[in-house]
Amino acid sequence: MMIHPIQLFDVESSTFTYILVADDDTSAVIIDPVERHWQRDLAHLERLGLRLVYVLETHAHADHVTSAGKLRQVTGAQAAVPSGCGIAPAELQLSDGDVIRFGQNERIEVLHTPGHTAGSVSYVWRGNVFAGDTLLIDGCGRTDFQSGSSAALYASVVGKLFALPDSTRMWPGHDYRGQSVSTIGWEKRHNARLAGRSLEDFVVLMAGLNLPKPKLIDVAVPANKNLGLPHDE
Repeated sequence: MMIHPIQLFDVESSTFTYILVADDDTSAVIIDPVERHWQRDLAHLERLGLRLVYVLETHAHADHVTSAGKLRQVTGAQAAVPSGCGIAPAELQLSDGDVIRFGQNERIEVLHTPGHTAGSVSYVWRGNVFAGDTLLIDGCGRTDFQSGSSAALYASVVGKLFALPDSTRMWPGHDYRGQSVSTIGWEKRHNARLAGRSLEDFVVLMAGLNLPKPKLIDVAVPANKNLGLPHDE
């Protein structure tokens, strides 16, 4: 049985947030929540009668502040974060191959997928993968800050994400063109940055992007390393 996530969007940063609901319809997990939308996200949970048990981050974001700390305070959920991202206050520091369990039968597998940042992870759940900024629809995350590496991102996508079944639904951390979901099979065949491209070509391509620095990086990254809370909390 394929159970789809609830996909929510932040227009300002083009960030997707996901709510995963257990098949017992009583507990839920949220991935990459955005600070300005914590009340919206709580309203979704309350409307559906769900108890939030985990707040998951794919990495320490540079373009928005997370609401992980706020949601943890309000709901009692635990924060689960990649161990390589320096997010010290979280209860769970995740490594490659870890499994997060919730509900009666739910399991989320953690894949360490560095490249966008050194600590980035993706989450696999019920035929879905939540790829954060590692793999985007017809694109990928940038690799020029936070210990990013084009070679590491290529290995993460080709070696780990593209090794998932072609039918796996791929849910990105961002989209800037009105798209919402893809499949691993489609990305393997059509992704403009990665499909059919050698490692050497990919590294050259990424080195030539010359993207502007994210506007909020100097604020967002320190805040997100404290789960989005002021540093005196």
